Amino acid sequence: MPDVQALVNDFVLKLKRRKIEGSQATAKHTAELLRQVVSQQRITYTNQAASLIDAVKAVGEQLIEANPVELAVGNIVRRVLHVIREENVSSAMSAVEELALGSDDDEAEHENRMGLSAAAVAAAARSTLRAPSLQTLLEDIPDSATAPHPSSSGGDSEGKSKSAAESSSRNKKLKHDVIEAINELIQEIDTCHELISAQAVEHIHQNEVILTLGRSRTVKEFLFAANEKKRSFRVFVAEGAPRYQGHVLAKELVGKGLQTTVITDSAVFAMISRVNMVIVGAHAIMANGGVIAPVGINMVALAAQRHAVPFVVLAGSHKLCPLYPHNPELLLNDFKCPSELLDFGEFSDCMDYGQLGDSPPIRVENPAFDYVAPKLVSLFITDMGGHSPSYVYRLIADYYSAEDLVVRRKAAP
Repeated sequence: MPDVQALVNDFVLKLKRRKIEGSQATAKHTAELLRQVVSQQRITYTNQAASLIDAVKAVGEQLIEANPVELAVGNIVRRVLHVIREENVSSAMSAVEELALGSDDDEAEHENRMGLSAAAVAAAARSTLRAPSLQTLLEDIPDSATAPHPSSSGGDSEGKSKSAAESSSRNKKLKHDVIEAINELIQEIDTCHELISAQAVEHIHQNEVILTLGRSRTVKEFLFAANEKKRSFRVFVAEGAPRYQGHVLAKELVGKGLQTTVITDSAVFAMISRVNMVIVGAHAIMANGGVIAPVGINMVALAAQRHAVPFVVLAGSHKLCPLYPHNPELLLNDFKCPSELLDFGEFSDCMDYGQLGDSPPIRVENPAFDYVAPKLVSLFITDMGGHSPSYVYRLIADYYSAEDLVVRRKAAP
């Protein structure tokens, strides 16, 4: 098996050097790496779930610190932590059911085991997922467990050996269940475009005019799916300066036979009155329903609101971020190379600093993302269906645990 730390270091280096970018790519690589971490983790604590959680958190902190702008990395780390917690509680409940169905034990022994099992489930739901400490160790021991039971020394030895075997079996089952759940998560990331595209025919109707900005694979697949259903519609594509990804999307749409019109970003407000719907992709969906999206999309959202045009955001569930945009430790934007705006040397005559210590007379800033307020969004379409911005909190509660929101990049000293 490959060395986990070597895999972690390699992925961290790729994140720092921006060799892996984009929400889907980073999410899938993160899930695959955490699957390796879980599969090779040795259970060293009495609480096997806590051991897995500590291992995932340790790796997650390194990955989030490597490139805080890729919010999908932190999302997947928190999703895996939530999976471990769910599988641990499910495993405890299964153990209770097995004991409840046992018929070989006498009534007294059965009641004794049921009491211990109930206490074990309560401990699993309350404190078994915390890091091991003296306090949690004492909390996890049921009172009835400390009471002496009339049995021979041979019986004690046999009970201990049976308990150890059952504990080892539960450890293996927990790890197996967690790995299976991570495999399902990876499959969910792989198929998110297909699941979102399957809803296209419900939202795009005949002879509509759609506007989008830049190039999003999710939007492209969504429009392709509607076109395959024999929907006749027209697409306005804002070019998405300075990277002009809209030009690439326009060529791809024309290749599929879609009527496409390329417009400049500054012409969005002039053309929005002719549009029936705005469909865009997203970098991340925040816990308040706000959207982190490619730069320029906030301008489109404001124009859509002014003309009462529905503003629809397409995003996979791996882009749901359980954090709020006002969190001080959260990095929501990135600045790209100024060469995308200006050629090298084009403004060299304006770059003289004059006297030592003076600021340059011209600065070139190239932000990568915009923040779109939730009040500007009409609908989110995810692989789980369509949802309003006010419903995002419910999705967050289904996918993440409140205890895991502390997994974030370390604050700068």
